[in-house]
Amino acid sequence: MVDPITLRRTSFRALFVAVAFVFVFVRILPFMGPSGGWPAPDLIVVMAFAWILRRPDYLPLWLLACVALFADVVFMRPLGLWALATVLGTEFLRRRSHLTLEKPFPLEWLLIATVLLAMHAGEALMLAVTMVPQPGLGATLLEYLTTVAVYPLAVMATAFVFGVRPPSPNERDAEART
Repeated sequence: MVDPITLRRTSFRALFVAVAFVFVFVRILPFMGPSGGWPAPDLIVVMAFAWILRRPDYLPLWLLACVALFADVVFMRPLGLWALATVLGTEFLRRRSHLTLEKPFPLEWLLIATVLLAMHAGEALMLAVTMVPQPGLGATLLEYLTTVAVYPLAVMATAFVFGVRPPSPNERDAEART
C-alpha cells in the first residue's frame, strides 16, 4: 500500500504537469489575430510561484525544470534561459516559503513582483551579453505587468480549485514523522 503522503505529493505533481500542459496548449492556439495584442502572462511561472510558497514539497526542482524546459522548446525561446531563470526564482522563493506564510498577501505579491523583475532583468542581461536579439522593452514590460497582475488569480485558483494550501500543524507533524 502506498503511503498517503507520498500519494498526495505524487498526485499534486501530476496535477501541476497537467495544468502546465493545458497552459502551453492554450497559449499556442491562434486566439489573437496576426496583429498580436497584449502579451500573455507566464502562467506556468505564476502557478509555480503560488505552489512553491504554499507547498514547496509538491513541486520538486527537477519537475519544474523539465516543465520550464518543455515550455522553452514549445515557445521557441532561447533554450534553457527562461527555464534557468524560473528555477532560480522559484528556488529563491522556496528558501523563503516558511517566512511568507505569516506575512500579509500584499507583501507576498511585492516579493513575487520583485523576483519576476529580477528574472526578466537576468534574462535581458544574458541575451545582451550573448548578443542575441531581444524582444522590445515595451513587450517585455507588458508581459511582466500582466504576469504580476495575474498572480492573485493564480493564488485563488491554487487554493480553491486545486486545493494547494499551506500545511496545517497536524500535516507538518505527520510529514515530519515520515
